[in-house]
Amino acid sequence: MTLTTEATTAAPGIDTAEFELLRAEVAAYVAGPAEAWAERIEHTGEVPEELWSELREHGYLSLAAPREYGGRGLSFPQWMDLMELFSRSHGSLRMIVHVVNGTWRAIDRFATPEQRERFVLPSIAGRIKAAFTLTEPDAGSGADIRASVVREGDTYYLTGVKHLITFGVRCDYWLLAARLAGSSGHEGTVALMVPRDAPGVRVEDTSQTMGVTGTDHARLTFDRTPVPVANRLGAEGDGLAVALGGFLTPSRISVAMSCVGLACRAQELALRYARDRVTFGRPLTSRQALQFMLAENEADIEAARQLTLHAARRWEAGDADAAMLSSMAKLTAVDMLGRVTDKALQVHGGSGYWKTSPIERVYRDARAQRFEEGTNEIQKTIIFRELLSRTEADR
Repeated sequence: MTLTTEATTAAPGIDTAEFELLRAEVAAYVAGPAEAWAERIEHTGEVPEELWSELREHGYLSLAAPREYGGRGLSFPQWMDLMELFSRSHGSLRMIVHVVNGTWRAIDRFATPEQRERFVLPSIAGRIKAAFTLTEPDAGSGADIRASVVREGDTYYLTGVKHLITFGVRCDYWLLAARLAGSSGHEGTVALMVPRDAPGVRVEDTSQTMGVTGTDHARLTFDRTPVPVANRLGAEGDGLAVALGGFLTPSRISVAMSCVGLACRAQELALRYARDRVTFGRPLTSRQALQFMLAENEADIEAARQLTLHAARRWEAGDADAAMLSSMAKLTAVDMLGRVTDKALQVHGGSGYWKTSPIERVYRDARAQRFEEGTNEIQKTIIFRELLSRTEADR
């Protein structure tokens, strides 16, 4: 693994008083302006550029970056605390905050000083958008990637197809993993910053999704697209290390906390409805069946929250089990979210099925978390692989 000595280390975080003020500010934003944005996005089906600008002006796109990079300097657990709040809002708003606060980190771990100036700092400042570009239609999101490059002098020529790429339409760069033509396994992979306006690229907007309305997704076809070798992060062979360790491990933890936040929103809506809805002269909260459902939800949410925070602390400490814990947290939180949103919708009865009900959007958005940053089946594979390797080591 190639790391530059200039790469920043994990931030210790900001003091408690400053953090509590920031947390209150974010909570107020989520409850107020973010809800207005949610209504607009659901009505138009699009996320306007003004929302990106507003989030940038509030400093919400640089919360996780260190102060010396122009960020707020939060520790990773502090950032996860705020991620929970943002996730109670619209899925697309959450996605913006989640992705932008994460992609810079993957770039930075392997960046040269010159690349840090070109890519990392502008990303944190909101001057450029980078889209994480790993998934392919005919391969898994790992060592079997098929997009390939051929090097000719100081240029790589990229050929292949990527799909389901979040912000792949409106980005400035694709943070892309490919492999050297003819290679196999991790050793032949490379990570490239591919300019959005590079020749030989066909971009298809595939944004018509069940939930997370307005987040643009793209299918990308590259036909000998030229990419400067100077845009490679790390060495040849580091491609999956950039993608998996630099982005996916902390991102899976962030997605797990997104599940916690969205589940909290579902629980809030269910409790409010159950208090206000009266049948046979009594509120729904007087029915033991509903009491048990909501009690189970609360316990489910808290268990997922604590596992996710544990994974966040271990990742920030650089512990070897962070990748396994990130998959555990994501697996647990996704399953929890499915149970909680299903019960929350059931509390609403038939009225929750209509688009005029806030729980309807929450229910749709929740389904996307089951495949974001890898399906639960992938998470189980990762967990078992680590478990087996530990067993072998103990022999």
